[in-house]
Amino acid sequence: MELFSFLAAMNPSIAADTCKIHLATWNGEEHPLDVYLDGDFHEWQSWQKRRNFERPYVVAFIQLPETHRWLFAGLYESNGAQWKPERKSYRYDLRSDATCADMAGRLVITFARSGRQSYLNAENWADGMHLFEIKAERLSIAEFPGFKAVHLTKAELDTIVRQSIDSWRTALSNVSGVYLIVDSASGRLYVGSASGEGGIWQRWTQYSSSGHGGNKKMRGLLNEMGAESAGHFQFSILEITDLHDSEQSIQQREAHWKRVLLSRTYGLNAN
Repeated sequence: MELFSFLAAMNPSIAADTCKIHLATWNGEEHPLDVYLDGDFHEWQSWQKRRNFERPYVVAFIQLPETHRWLFAGLYESNGAQWKPERKSYRYDLRSDATCADMAGRLVITFARSGRQSYLNAENWADGMHLFEIKAERLSIAEFPGFKAVHLTKAELDTIVRQSIDSWRTALSNVSGVYLIVDSASGRLYVGSASGEGGIWQRWTQYSSSGHGGNKKMRGLLNEMGAESAGHFQFSILEITDLHDSEQSIQQREAHWKRVLLSRTYGLNAN
């Protein structure tokens, strides 16, 4: 189903030629998905370097790690802008349209944009925007689900670390173990381990900060593809051990998983 047919079913006054599409992507400093999960997307989007929202409506999407997938962040009425010289930016008066508010954070579309344009006149691109799924619940950071259920995107990990969410920090700080990072763009795997004080939490905060955690092949990947490609990384836990287990014992388990998953031969492990 085409996106604008769906939106028009909820709000009949919506037409493509009255809408500006905002494709929010990593800007070199922060990823809008992090901003959204922090609850600050509305304010973040309101500040623009140029007069980008000069139509009655703005339809906002946030780039997801999966190729050609975009999360619907909301339909907004644009009520003009004021120039703010102290920030060298325009501050738009954007008001969320209540008719589509329930779909924000739940609706995902497929759209293969050409080039890097972030602000599109909707009527020129509407035919290529199709519904992919409607999530049962709005995308958010849940409380720690248990070690066997951990599956985080890089954006989710960044939010957990930045907010220091207690249930996650407590659980991951109290275990050592072996973890898995998957590059969802290529399918390549990286097996790593964490031991000693701070456990897995301490190690994963390093990935959140740098993207690569100091790993040779992952650093090379980010240098080649750009730092934003760390957004494709997904984190899970293969097994946990007590913080008092020896580093040698944990490294042996790490080596076991590298052999099983062939992450040295086909993945991102250099040794």
